[in-house]
Amino acid sequence: MDDRADFVPPPSEEYQQENPEWDKRPDPLGIWDAGDDDYEIEPREWLLGNTLCKRFLSSLIADGGVGKTALRIAQLISLAIGRSLTGEHVFRRCRVLIVSLEDDRNELRRRVYAALRKYEIAPAEVKDWLFLAAPKGLKIAELKNGEVQLGELEKLLRDTIENKKLDVVSLDPFVKTHGLEENSNGAIDHVCTLLVSIAIDRNCAVDLPHHTRKGLASPGDGDRGRGASAMKDAARLVYTLTPMSPEEAEQFGIAEADRRSLIRMDSGKVNIAPPSREARWFRLVGVPLGNSTEAYPNGDEVQTIEPWQPPDTWAGLDHAMLNRVLDQIEAGLPNGSRYSAAGPARERAAWRVVVEHAPEKTEKQVREIIRAWLKSGTLYEDEYTDPERRAVVKGLRVNAAKRPS
Repeated sequence: MDDRADFVPPPSEEYQQENPEWDKRPDPLGIWDAGDDDYEIEPREWLLGNTLCKRFLSSLIADGGVGKTALRIAQLISLAIGRSLTGEHVFRRCRVLIVSLEDDRNELRRRVYAALRKYEIAPAEVKDWLFLAAPKGLKIAELKNGEVQLGELEKLLRDTIENKKLDVVSLDPFVKTHGLEENSNGAIDHVCTLLVSIAIDRNCAVDLPHHTRKGLASPGDGDRGRGASAMKDAARLVYTLTPMSPEEAEQFGIAEADRRSLIRMDSGKVNIAPPSREARWFRLVGVPLGNSTEAYPNGDEVQTIEPWQPPDTWAGLDHAMLNRVLDQIEAGLPNGSRYSAAGPARERAAWRVVVEHAPEKTEKQVREIIRAWLKSGTLYEDEYTDPERRAVVKGLRVNAAKRPS
């Protein structure tokens, strides 16, 4: 078919200089007839789960100190070694560049080395696959004499990606990539357009870890990113990272001291892949770097992450035990009253029956079991005359056809 189908409008003056023939075509827009298209389309080049993909912008949004950089480094090392450290599928081994625009050279080295030590990865294993940089002051775009101009970082990235044949570039954090007004949608859209152009022209993934604005943490809220919303709109793969809440800790039976080290990653905006049905959880762990000196005998301990799986509400509950719980609910209380799913039911509360048979479960977990049975129709409410209150009320009955089997 007509080769104009693969045409991408030129993103910058640098592109035009490299491709002097682009504007001499009969149709610079690259229009083609959809009826002539053979639709032999290559699949998207996913790299890591639904998190990183060639030719797209991605972002991980989180408050400061939550573990955003620790998680991203582990994900990027996964790509550099060709096997997953975070539980996400690695489609293929990738050449990766991590550009720290906030931390200095040694701090970036500490963070990367913590992950290497944690997972017993020899530095030789990432040679020629993982590259690091910690420049300061370089921008993709900036204001000069009141005008928006292309920054030095734009050309440096293009050249570096081509020379090192990079598959992924992570620029951490996004706010440091430019010198424009961060609350201006027009300005941020301009920056993102330049970055998308780099991703498309150089056939790589561009990643932009991003800070949140002030406010309560909200899992999956991609709109909490700092500054203009144009950044979230331009990035196709946006995830949020938030600490475990006290309510979640209670549900999972996690002590307060342990809660603070547990974080969840949620889809904030995935419009080219189905969103995750459940959060992906991680634990922050400290890794001694073994770099003690006489002045600092303890050396450094630096955070990295490891995958963590929340306790399963239904774990350890076999069908025989669940049917004993349902038998007791169906039989009702000795005084003739029936059990109830209502919150203030007290001695008639059905969740207490689950606790009798599974004392290791938390109250929130056993309440969730009752809610699940109601939703599935295993339990249903039926009116009866309560002998204690001598009134017609609702109580729980068991649908025998939907018992576990």
